[in-house]
Amino acid sequence: MRDLIVYLSCLIFAPWALFGQANHWNTTINAAQVAMDHGQYCESESQFVQAQKDAETFGPSDLRLAMTLNNLAELYVHEARYADAESLFTRALGIWEKNKGSTINDKAIALNNLAALYARQGRYDQAESMYQKCLTLRENSLGLEHPDVANTLNNLGTLYSEQGKLDQAEPLYRRSVAIKEKALGPGDPALAFVLNNLASLYVRQRRYGESEILLKRALSIRQAAYGPEHPTVANSLTSLAGLYSQQGRYSEAEPLQIQSLSIAEKSLGPNHPELAQYLDNLAGIFRLEKRYADAEPLYRRTLSIREKTLGPEHPQVAESLENLATVLALKSKEVNVDLLYMRALTIRKKVYGPENPMVAQSLNDLGVAYEEERKFSEAEQAYSNALTILGKQPNSDTATLATVYTNIADLYQHQGMHKKARKMANIAKALRIRKDSPI
Repeated sequence: MRDLIVYLSCLIFAPWALFGQANHWNTTINAAQVAMDHGQYCESESQFVQAQKDAETFGPSDLRLAMTLNNLAELYVHEARYADAESLFTRALGIWEKNKGSTINDKAIALNNLAALYARQGRYDQAESMYQKCLTLRENSLGLEHPDVANTLNNLGTLYSEQGKLDQAEPLYRRSVAIKEKALGPGDPALAFVLNNLASLYVRQRRYGESEILLKRALSIRQAAYGPEHPTVANSLTSLAGLYSQQGRYSEAEPLQIQSLSIAEKSLGPNHPELAQYLDNLAGIFRLEKRYADAEPLYRRTLSIREKTLGPEHPQVAESLENLATVLALKSKEVNVDLLYMRALTIRKKVYGPENPMVAQSLNDLGVAYEEERKFSEAEQAYSNALTILGKQPNSDTATLATVYTNIADLYQHQGMHKKARKMANIAKALRIRKDSPI
């Protein structure tokens, strides 16, 4: 997991003539942050916009303006308004770079947040460049073993992990853990965050025993630091449940996921956008257990929360639409779900652009739906469009490519086109071999 950094500061000294306005700015920006933490994004935006108006009166290079722009941009990221967020992050960075009163940490925050934004959009080369600049800045100014250096190493590791570059991600996570253990102590809750990420990497490498040890350690740290009902404890429980689900240990995963959902609902409230992920995770376990009737209402509730809190065109809404479509198709072969997949595809095209890998994933899912409905020509076109997009990426995900080729092979097999099916299956096999081969 990789987080944006929200920059909050106590009110700094301001000239007497601006004192009243500055005091209003401070109150407003803090109210905006509280609303965002509670998932009240419309209210948060209203407060942040007012705080920006106040901050603009302090001058174009004022540090309070940079703080406000950064935090409003962070809200826009939550709302998937990526172009708006990029503009504000870039403007905040410009202020922090020019203002002699800014700190190294200010500039590092701006670089980190731009990197995280680019990563969310699949702009991995730009994200890596920003993270590397942030890392260099922090290493040169803070030293090689500062906790902030560890945070940047964690974020860069997560970027590599998202691209399937696990061999590059692991040493960064390990170095981050070592720095935090030395600087903060082995029981500091800040360490648990990186332990979770390293554990997730081990799951992808099928190193389940090592992953379980790290996840249980992270859970123990958080329980000792915060008590058993804290949201971070819920995060650790859902991670451990995910590991058990990956291994088919559903009887162990389900109670942990239910416990994590209960904690999250108590701490966040029933309509918080972050609660949706916990509902989604429990539904995923039910789906794996083929308990489709139990999974469906959870997916519907997840979709409802996301539509209300994030808006109907948010990428997380697209994810919920696809999950609901999948479980409906599994529950009944008589249900046509291609309209749900089409809506998800439309959302992702609008948010990411027509040639983003996330659009290719939606096209692949739509192709599967068409195939189930025996709309073979439509399925073939969807798969073909997905391959075209993936082929244009500078660093295509071989696992996703292999999945699409496998689906095309199945499509041809269903139509009795055995020679074409074997050709597609062989391409998929070669891609999987390449993916599993050491670099």
